[in-house]
Amino acid sequence: QVQLVESGGGLVQPGGSMRLSCAASGSMFSINVINWFRQTPGKQRELVATITRDGRTNYGDSVKGRITISRDNAKNTVYLQMNSLKPMDTAVYYCNGHDSYDSDYWGQGTQVTVSS
Repeated sequence: QVQLVESGGGLVQPGGSMRLSCAASGSMFSINVINWFRQTPGKQRELVATITRDGRTNYGDSVKGRITISRDNAKNTVYLQMNSLKPMDTAVYYCNGHDSYDSDYWGQGTQVTVSS
């Protein structure tokens, strides 16, 4: 079992920055990929960023150039650094772990609101 806990959300003004954290615990050896998704009411869940076990990254088109995903293996934590935030980035952000047994693990989500 893997447990994921997000933190770092809140209110930020347009153009501001925010860093989200996803702290993992449990059977981390089986996790191959950590993803950040976001979702707003009435819309489909959107993939924001991905980082693999060996550090390869991938980003959604709407956030490329503004968001960076990184990991600290010693702390079992994945970060999402978000810059130049826009109101359209307002959403609940979820951390997801996908393991080698094709199972998915989810955090509880953290709200990010971009507003003046």
